[in-house]
Amino acid sequence: MAKTTSTPIATSKPSKLAKKPASKGTAPQKKSISKVEEVVAEEAAAVVVLKTKPEVTDEKGEITIEKKLIALYSLQQVDSQVDKIRIIRGELPLEVQDLEDEIAGLETRVDNYIQETLVMDKSITDKKNAIKDALTLIKKYEDQQMNVRNNREYDSLTKEIEYQNLEIQLSEKRIKEYQAGLELKKEEIDTYQKLLLDRKNDLEIKRNELDDIIAETEKEEQDLIINSEENRKYIEDRLLTAYTRIRKNARNGLAVVQIERDACGGCFNKIPPQHQLDIRMHKKIIVCEYCGRILVDDGIVNAMQA
Repeated sequence: MAKTTSTPIATSKPSKLAKKPASKGTAPQKKSISKVEEVVAEEAAAVVVLKTKPEVTDEKGEITIEKKLIALYSLQQVDSQVDKIRIIRGELPLEVQDLEDEIAGLETRVDNYIQETLVMDKSITDKKNAIKDALTLIKKYEDQQMNVRNNREYDSLTKEIEYQNLEIQLSEKRIKEYQAGLELKKEEIDTYQKLLLDRKNDLEIKRNELDDIIAETEKEEQDLIINSEENRKYIEDRLLTAYTRIRKNARNGLAVVQIERDACGGCFNKIPPQHQLDIRMHKKIIVCEYCGRILVDDGIVNAMQA
């Protein structure tokens, strides 16, 4: 069975594993430090991208667990910087979206009121025309009354005249109702148009603020996203899926954390000594048994910053 070798990491203090002599009496090889590239401009935190070195792969040509851990930790640092940039934007994108939705709703409401006023105007015009038609009929019936031959015809014409007078009164009543409703609608239209103008002004201010922030951080964010994609090349899809799921469930977006004072850097629960030893060996991906975050030791952090 082929012996699996991992890339040695230079740290501030020699690791216990580094003191262990190589098998079959051979002297331990000299430790080589993997180089990484500093990528975040004007940021105090060093966010790095893993560079391909001969030691990135093992004897089988596969990427070593150690290099995957370095890539994961580097990816976490980059994604955390992207999160900070998006936090700077704050609630502005949501506020802009809410204002846009509100403006769309107000415009729809104003358009509906305008359509209702047009219908009322048409109804008023129809009633006025009905009054004119009724007056014409009344004049006609009055002329016919002058030439009736008997009382029955006269009474019949009189009833028609009375009916047309009632139609005129009803039409005048409807006209008053429509005019009152029309005044109310016009007042509402004026109110909502003023509110719409205020909201458009607010939207313009918010958009300008958001555009300014985006202009200041867009290049940095794009560089970070490119670096994030570079680090992802060293991590298989299954591990990336797990990383994304952990980040989504974590409140602070941390999926890869460093051991701090013998405890998980995410949930701060103590890590058993045996688990700490396994983590320092860089032979497999180890997660916190309490919060599920991927754990790395100082060796990985120092290798990333080297």
